[in-house]
Amino acid sequence: MKLHTAITLAALALTATAASAQQGVSKDEILLGSIQDLSGPLAGYGKQARNGMMLAVDELNEQGGINGRKIRLLVEDSGYDPKKAVLAAQKLVNQDKIFMMVGHIGTAHNMAAMPVQFEKNVINFMPLSAAREMYEPFHKLKYSFAGAYYDQIRYATPKLVKEKGLKKVCTLYQDDDFGLEVLKGGEAGLKTLNMTYAEKTSYKRGATDFSSQIQKLQAANCDMVVLGTIIRETIGAIGTARKMGYNPVFLGSSAAYTDLIHKLGGKAMDGFYAAMTSQNPYTDDASQPIRFWSNKYKTKFNEDPAVFSVYGYQIITNFANAANKAGKNLTTESFIKVMDTLSIAPDIFGSPAQSFSPTRHLGSDAARLSQIQDGKWKPVSEYFGDDVKAPAGKAAKK
Repeated sequence: MKLHTAITLAALALTATAASAQQGVSKDEILLGSIQDLSGPLAGYGKQARNGMMLAVDELNEQGGINGRKIRLLVEDSGYDPKKAVLAAQKLVNQDKIFMMVGHIGTAHNMAAMPVQFEKNVINFMPLSAAREMYEPFHKLKYSFAGAYYDQIRYATPKLVKEKGLKKVCTLYQDDDFGLEVLKGGEAGLKTLNMTYAEKTSYKRGATDFSSQIQKLQAANCDMVVLGTIIRETIGAIGTARKMGYNPVFLGSSAAYTDLIHKLGGKAMDGFYAAMTSQNPYTDDASQPIRFWSNKYKTKFNEDPAVFSVYGYQIITNFANAANKAGKNLTTESFIKVMDTLSIAPDIFGSPAQSFSPTRHLGSDAARLSQIQDGKWKPVSEYFGDDVKAPAGKAAKK
């Protein structure tokens, strides 16, 4: 009888140990990991995202953390190299033993790192990429908050064509997976108007001279150009066109929605449209909540915030929202259970409402247009997308 009791107690002890052995969650701490570009071509974005995350972490910890646990965030640098992203993921997942990967930047980088995470049941939470692969094909450990570049351009292109009575739409795109997503989105949008691109031209990643491409578009009399570009290429292409006296409507994806465009490109960038989901925060913003948040960020980091600062802040805030609801017994499975019924209300940055389900892990595909006017981004449209079935800012039921 004593032997039976001892075996039972041992089994119960093992069960209790297993239940408490959730990777990255201890009695007092939740360990999160993120991979950013801190030294490569998108280091501006990566550092802003990291700072936004740190601001949210500090605020949460000052308020007592999540169900009594403080958050600790480890950030690794990939230099925007997918191979380095894999090494960083291996360190965070296998050595540091993080609970979750949050806000990892880059499409190819996420694709390379996700298998490392999924092998250890580590969720890829709200990566900084608007590629469809961040939520398709469906996987229980993938959660995304960014509507795809494809969908942004699919809706924005015909919207501008109709509003402005445009006749010839063309595209200049980066010759890679990102650029092709923008290209295809424009094609799909034009198809709804029984139109096709009048001209298409591309460039290799890292290009700095766009004169031949712009000449080609100008010769085709394109009155609108869909740009599959990021920062430097957006500035280079539009700047080249302005010097040639060529002024079509330029439209970019959220990859080009950054204050760096008007800060580095100057007056020539006025008039440029881009799809966006959260407003770039300015320290003198007309909205008091945004202005207050922006100045708090600037006080902490001694620099102005940008939209990637907002993304980082939102990602940690969204994580905390779900983790709090998961309760004291925080595990990957309890977190998933909450996420799969979670709704997130619009926030101070004008982001659309989001909702998740057991079969859909994209919060919302909604986006809207913003335009650079007098050196600043100004929202110029309501939200559009498959999820917009109600007044602007409300996501449709899924």
